[in-house]
Amino acid sequence: MKDQFYAYIQKLQDEITQSLEQIDGKAKFQQDLWNREGGGGGRTRVIENGNVFEKGGVNISAVHGPLPPAMQQYFKVGDVDFFACGLSLVIHPKNPFVPTVHANWRYFEMYDKDGKVIDSWFGGGQDLTPYYLFEEDAEHFHTVCKTACDQHHPDFYKDFKEKCDNYFFNSHRNEARGIGGLFFDYCRANENMSISDWYSFVTEVGDSFLKAYVPIVEKRKDLPFTPKNRTWQEIRRGRYVEFNLVHDKGTLFGLKTNGRIESILMSLPPHVQWVYDHHPEPGSEEEKLIKVLENPVTWVS
Repeated sequence: MKDQFYAYIQKLQDEITQSLEQIDGKAKFQQDLWNREGGGGGRTRVIENGNVFEKGGVNISAVHGPLPPAMQQYFKVGDVDFFACGLSLVIHPKNPFVPTVHANWRYFEMYDKDGKVIDSWFGGGQDLTPYYLFEEDAEHFHTVCKTACDQHHPDFYKDFKEKCDNYFFNSHRNEARGIGGLFFDYCRANENMSISDWYSFVTEVGDSFLKAYVPIVEKRKDLPFTPKNRTWQEIRRGRYVEFNLVHDKGTLFGLKTNGRIESILMSLPPHVQWVYDHHPEPGSEEEKLIKVLENPVTWVS
């Protein structure tokens, strides 16, 4: 399974980076191959200063070795070995009317000291962080997510959307990071789903990513914007940074397992503002977004 999934994310990385380069028309992804001291490595691809994308990364990795003590405590296990592979992406567009997008699809195995697999699971999801709210964009993104889920179980979309709303929430700000999407983790074999079934589901979601995001980019990338729109985008990016550094489990896992710091912090946007006690004007488009972030919305029934 680990070889099958790693082959899949290598192919998906190629498809996503090629598509985004075509949309941008100027910038190209720069590739960086790296090795992890403890075992394994990855293929980082970063795009910067493009016509459409100000900064973005589409990274794959496959790392392995003894599970560090901090993670042994987290998983409540003893001295075991692990393997983890996944694709993680974050795209920060230049135009404030184009949303930031994040996605991650991953697979994890744990072994005893004889090399026997003692646990394995899939995780991942995809979510959208707009700076200005276009309801039709939110509905499109969620419709694609629901369509992918519905191929595998009628409750998946409802359950994984709710998990996404709960996970990508800045509790210290009492607001969501964005308008959500899907989030799932610890997808283990059970009486209803084999690990192969979970593979089929996760790859279905991965294959849906470009269908969910690209039409929104195409629709919004050439809209005119003002310095005020740009300032709002940078203030909201600050909330994105706060979530990633304070709450995100993937970031914390990478830091605790001697992960590659450039890849872990690739998700951070290049231009950000923190304005003291900032509040949008009442009745403004900026306030419209905040109201949605304070209360999750049912975008598709």
